[in-house]
Amino acid sequence: MKLKPKLPVAGALAAVFLLCLTTVTSDLESDRRALVALRNGVHGRPLLWNISAPTCTWGGVHCDGDRVTELRLPGVGMAGPLPIAIGNLTQLRTLSIRFNALTGPIPPDFANLTLLRYLYLPGNAFSGEIPTFLFTLPNLIRINLAQNNFSGRIPDNVNSATRLATLYLEGNQLTGPIPEITIPLQQFNVSFNQLNGSIPNRLSGMPRNAFEGNLLCGKPLDPCGSGGGGNNNTESPARKSDKLSGGTIAGIVIACVFGLLLILLILFLLCRKRKKEENIEPRSVEPPVATSAAAAAKQTVADVPPPAKAAEPERASSAVSKDLVFFVKSYGEFDLDGLLKASAEVLGKGTFGSSYKASFDHGLVVAVKRLRDVVVPEKEFRERLQFLGSLSHVNLVTFLAYYFSPDEKLLVYEFMPRGSLSALLHGNKGGGRSPLNWETRAGIALGTARAISYIHSLDTTTSHGNIKSSNILLSESYEAKVSDYCLAPLITPTSTPNRIDGYRAPEVTDARKISQKADVYSFGVLLLELLTGKSPTQQQLNEEGVDLPRWVQAVAEQQSPSDVFDPELTRYEPEGNGNENMIRLLKIGISCTAQYPDKRPSMDEATRLIEEVSRSPTG
Repeated sequence: MKLKPKLPVAGALAAVFLLCLTTVTSDLESDRRALVALRNGVHGRPLLWNISAPTCTWGGVHCDGDRVTELRLPGVGMAGPLPIAIGNLTQLRTLSIRFNALTGPIPPDFANLTLLRYLYLPGNAFSGEIPTFLFTLPNLIRINLAQNNFSGRIPDNVNSATRLATLYLEGNQLTGPIPEITIPLQQFNVSFNQLNGSIPNRLSGMPRNAFEGNLLCGKPLDPCGSGGGGNNNTESPARKSDKLSGGTIAGIVIACVFGLLLILLILFLLCRKRKKEENIEPRSVEPPVATSAAAAAKQTVADVPPPAKAAEPERASSAVSKDLVFFVKSYGEFDLDGLLKASAEVLGKGTFGSSYKASFDHGLVVAVKRLRDVVVPEKEFRERLQFLGSLSHVNLVTFLAYYFSPDEKLLVYEFMPRGSLSALLHGNKGGGRSPLNWETRAGIALGTARAISYIHSLDTTTSHGNIKSSNILLSESYEAKVSDYCLAPLITPTSTPNRIDGYRAPEVTDARKISQKADVYSFGVLLLELLTGKSPTQQQLNEEGVDLPRWVQAVAEQQSPSDVFDPELTRYEPEGNGNENMIRLLKIGISCTAQYPDKRPSMDEATRLIEEVSRSPTG
């Protein structure tokens, strides 16, 4: 008996398979639409996703099977409010959009992220109240909302997040008391808000610095007063003044009167001095300088006299410009006269001159560098600056304009609000400061590498010439912006021994002639500085600065590569293979600082290696 094929059964199986495939495709397509909506909805630097490529290959997007489960976009330059989009990624487990410039409230569609375990939003400008729905997400383990502009009270339903182990809320504008928290938090920080009242007993075992910068009392801070909570002896000088004795108050009054008389005397002398100066013909140009940071608030750009004039070589004959020469006019409307009248604040003194922040009355802010010891003729100077004005890269500080006269050479750049990498690494590490975590440091390394690689691509002889952490500036979203590029040929070589400059390659003998391989060495030192937190020019008592490459090599060989890392970096060490990626970046830094130039990689090769590290997931 001949059997007939069971076509209906085969057809049913095929239909089920097609239905499953359609469901998978539909789910991934839904995630794709959500990501495209995010890309199109945020401002700032665009997300560099190739829309024609598979969704799971996009930078920062990680999939598990057929769904997007992780979205990691730290320090990519996103700005403005988040659109309604991320909440549609319903299988998301990890969301990290830290250190961007995002504003506004947390979108309400975040309530849909019921599988979310890790939420990292620090270092943005999110505002409004912390939404209560965050603490109803059943799987949340870590919430980091530090260094934003959140206001209002800490939600009372914190205890609803029963799996929560980490809650970071420091550096916001939160008010009111800390609610009674009963869940077993392992990490907690609310420092530098505007909180008051007593610290709940369940949190008394947390470190003291988790509560500083508020009006809180109770363990681990000082005991609360008899009048109730809200008293922090280190933060309430007004309360202490109630207990001052009559003699102390009288002394304060006398001191105030004396101070007032002193101020009046100073004003009188200043007025007399100004009258004398009005009888003297003013100079045609004055530098945009304040003699000190304290005096900066009281001075305009034109208030400070120029330095002693240095001997200059014979110049090519040309008319002296009476105004600024612009390369980017769209940045803001101003001229030389307006620049000279702008208020000035000292930013720092570097190899090529001093830098100042110039603030105009209409709100525009620019950075001005006043060059010193320029040794080239005027024609060569202008040709060099014309070349610099033609450069354009997202990781280079934009060169806006310049001014040339026999006595003054001024360069005008865009202003970087977060200052230099050097200041963030080695400056004040007290409360209120955003820590530089691994993701931020890796982003800075990559942005810097791309900028230097771009400079090297112009021709085989063009180099940056002065790579160091004080010349790596940061935007609002912690994006690296390289400054002081290609100025070395204009300036008199320094007489400082090369060995004192921790960034200088050993083969360099003339500061005006820095090769591209010497740039690679300086960049390698910068990478080691990023990872170790140590300054290569750091002075220890009367000893010379730290020879960073040799120190790293010695520790890595004798102990472990992990022992060289900055404690602040390891404190915020990412999960998974984050430590492995740090070691990979460390090895790149070591290879860049090879003793012999031919042993060092090119900047293109170093950039490619860092890109691979940055793309590698960190957990």
